[in-house]
Amino acid sequence: MSAIERENKEKLVYSRNTVEFVTVAAEFCAYLEQSEGRKSKDFVDTVLKLLPLLYLKASLLEEEESESDFLPEYFVSEQDYEFLRLTLSGILGSGDDYLDFCNEEVRFSDEPVVKFISEDLADIYQAVKNFAEAYRLGLDENKYEAVVEVAHSFSLYWGQTLVNALRALHRVKYAPQDEDEEEYD
Repeated sequence: MSAIERENKEKLVYSRNTVEFVTVAAEFCAYLEQSEGRKSKDFVDTVLKLLPLLYLKASLLEEEESESDFLPEYFVSEQDYEFLRLTLSGILGSGDDYLDFCNEEVRFSDEPVVKFISEDLADIYQAVKNFAEAYRLGLDENKYEAVVEVAHSFSLYWGQTLVNALRALHRVKYAPQDEDEEEYD
């Protein structure tokens, strides 16, 4: 690798936008990891503030092409994912599910797709946590590839998942409550 290529990669890895994304990503992951036992109202209020910030910071990442057949390391195990999803589902209670009318599958069906906020958040967590850990532990080359991968997966997948979860969480927070229902559950 030439000195210019190395310098360009370092510029991306340590750019203001990348460092700010790393910071927000770490905050988002830490909040979800420490969410067990939180009240639904507090959880929803906080996540409604973190998601737009995460989206903004991810959208500012520069999209670069990977120069290698980099296979990102996965730090979030299936058990970690499932534990988080179940924890979040318990916090959200009856507000966890929502109808997704923006899903590709809806175009070919008369029925909307039922989705779960807890699953969306766990999907976002998985992508962001894998990035954050690769960035934290990696050499500059791995950090570069981690930034490229998270920016690419944001544009293809988890960015839309984030927007869907945000819409559903907005409904949970602002939907009119029945008088018999407790606020958010």
